[in-house]
Order: sequence, then structure tokens, then C-alpha cells
Amino acid sequence: MTSVMKKIQKTFAAVFVLFLLALITNAQTAQRPPRQERLLNGLKVLIWNEPSNDRVMIRLRIHSGSAFDQQGKEGTMRILAESIFPDEQTRTFFTEDLGGQLEVISNYDHIQINASSRADAFLTMIETIASAVATPTIDKPTTDTVKQRVSALLDEAESSPEYIADRAAAERLFGTFPYGRPEIGTRDSIGQIDFADIRFAYDRFFGADNATLTISGKVDPSLAFRATRRYFGAWKKSDKLIASTFRQPDAPNTSLKMVEAPGSGPGEVRYAFRGVARNDKDYAAFTILASILDSRIKAKAPSAERDHAFVRSDAYVLPGILLCGLSQIQTGITTSSTSGSSDEKRSGGNISQIFGEKITQQEFTAATEQIRMIRNGTDPVALWLDVDTYELASVKAENDAFSSVTIADVQRVADRIKTQPMVTVVVIRENTDTAKEGQQETTEQ
Repeated sequence: MTSVMKKIQKTFAAVFVLFLLALITNAQTAQRPPRQERLLNGLKVLIWNEPSNDRVMIRLRIHSGSAFDQQGKEGTMRILAESIFPDEQTRTFFTEDLGGQLEVISNYDHIQINASSRADAFLTMIETIASAVATPTIDKPTTDTVKQRVSALLDEAESSPEYIADRAAAERLFGTFPYGRPEIGTRDSIGQIDFADIRFAYDRFFGADNATLTISGKVDPSLAFRATRRYFGAWKKSDKLIASTFRQPDAPNTSLKMVEAPGSGPGEVRYAFRGVARNDKDYAAFTILASILDSRIKAKAPSAERDHAFVRSDAYVLPGILLCGLSQIQTGITTSSTSGSSDEKRSGGNISQIFGEKITQQEFTAATEQIRMIRNGTDPVALWLDVDTYELASVKAENDAFSSVTIADVQRVADRIKTQPMVTVVVIRENTDTAKEGQQETTEQ
């Protein structure tokens, strides 16, 4: 055996050991309940002491996301999230001075600040975050700067055929319902947002009583709670908490929707169905079903497209979306086509087949094991945060739901999905071969 092969084997062995250690740590954290406290301003605090971890991590989640963006001003909550730490200087401070990292994420359901530091820098970290969320700089210059950054992210997203296809399918399925509108916004909607809109959203949603703070790592729980009470105690409550209730979307238009994407290259196909909410009693069965369908669509897709076929279930506070997709394919469809065509029938036939077949015990067992592995590898702190965001009974209750789901439950959900309206979207781009021919003709002329 060559020395190179030995090094490769050692590398894989080391990675595998680290993976197992991560699973063990996650399992231990998930099984060990945190110290739970609540400040007078309503902030919920969860603390895990992990003596073997030489770092401390803070996660602060605001339980409202871009689902609450006003129609015509999509992107408001995303801009608000970016406004909490509007410059790179703070991120550099976390990296170079505190020996950690800082990131802010946002989606339809929540805004979350993730920060880490060395254990000896914990107090500085928590003070920095508390100051930023309790007294953010929300003014015209800051908002304009953040809008430029979000606009750049939007430009990058809209150059992706995959993003265009996913957005078109969601818009077709949900219409003006929050999940049918882009959480990052559009060029027009971002242009309509000013700093007064950001301040209004902050006052309405960014309050201590609409948030959960978790602290995990090498930290004294009593010290951590005292520090939280000291630094976060002045954070005000929200003006008025808004319940997650929206008018349900109308029945979707199920005729084929064709969308042109910029540039040349392969296209995209999407099929979309209404999904379930995260706290739905069938969430576990639905998740396992998505895994089974994902395996089926990969098996039935043409060999050249197999790696780009997928089924994904996105569950939110309210019923989400089940998305079936074929990416980076030659659609064989042009904007002048009227009927579609063999490609539509071929792909649509595959979709009908993956739903039409009865679920086998082998499929159920394989999917259940895959989902179990995914959940075991999921950060357990995120699961505890999800309890508050999605109003779940508990982490244990959701784990028990996955443990008790049966093949009959999954088949029942599959039968129900087959009766739902299906949205079909095809994203086309200029055919690569056609583009080359055009360039060749121009050159010859």
C-alpha cells in the first residue's frame, strides 16, 4: 500500500471519528435538558454547561420572519436582520478579538443571531450582542447601506436558474400568501423600503418577549444567567405581538407555467404541492415520505439527470411546500411551444409514478433510518429553539412522533398528496448549442 493511500485512509478515519464525536455530543446535549429561565421582560433563556467544550456559543432567535413583510415591501425583515450588525468591523471583532464568529440568518419564520467566542471572552460577547439588539442603529445611512448589500444578494440569487424555478413554483402555488413572496425581496420592493419601515418592524417584532436566547459551552450556568439578566434586562418588550394568522391562499393555477431565465445553458423543472406545517401531526410522516419520493425520483430520472433530481419538503409555521425538481436539464421547450411537448409528459409521468406506487417496507425502513441519522446530526439547540418558534410540545414529543410513525401513516399522507393540485413550472434558457451556432454565424458574417 502506498504512503498516499495510507494518508488518505488516516484522513478518512480521523473525519469519521470527529463525525461520531459530534453525534455523541449532540445526543448528550439533546438528552440533557438545559437550565431554563425567563427574564422580567419576557426573554426566555436556555443554558447548557459543556465542560469539555472550550468555547461558548450564543444563539438569539426572534420568532418572527419575513412572513410578516408587508405586501409590496418584501425584504423588510431581511434588511432589519442585516441592520443589527451592519458593518464588517463587528464580525472582524468577533473573529480576531474574541476568537469566534458571528452570523445573522433570516427566513420566513425567524431571525437568528449566532455568535461564538473563547470561554474567557464570553462576557464581552454577550454584552456586545445585547447592546446591538437592544439599541440598534436604524437610520437612513445605515438602511441605505444595508439595502445595497441585500440588493447585491438579490442580484446573485436571480442569476441562478434554480432560485428562479423555486420562486416561480412557490409564487404559482401560494400567490400573495407569505410563502409565495420572496423573503429577500425584489428590486421594486427593496426600493420602496425606507428606514421608517425598518424601525416599525423592529418595534413590532424585535422584542425580548418574542425571543429565545440559548447559551452553550464551557460556562458556569449561574454566571451566564447573571450576565444575561444584567445585559439583556434593559431590552424592551415588543409593542404588540402579532399572531401567525393569514388568509389561506386560493387554489393554484395548475396549467404549465414557463419562465425565461437569463443566459444560456440547461433549464429547470419544478412540481409543487401544498405541504404541512412544522407542528402538524403528520409532520414526521410527511418528512419520511419526502425522503422516499426523493429516492424514487432519482431512480426514475434519466441517468444524465439523476444527480440533479430531488424532492424537498419545506415546513414552516403555516403549511409549507413539497417541491419535486429536475435541475440542469435540457428542457426541449421554447417560448414558442404551445403544447409541451414530450418533455413535460415525460417528467410529469415520472411524478405520477413516484406518487402512484405503494410504499414498500424496504423504502419505509431506509427512509426512516436516513431521517433518524439526519436528526441525530442536527444541532440539538436548534431543536429546542424550534419548540418556541413553531409552538411544539417539546423536543421529546417531536422525537417520539418520528419514533412512532408507521408505514400506514406515510401511505395515508402520500394518498392525500395525490389529491392535491399540482403546480408545474419550467424554466428555460437559451440552448447552449443554439447559442454557439448564433455566435458562429455572427463570426462568419
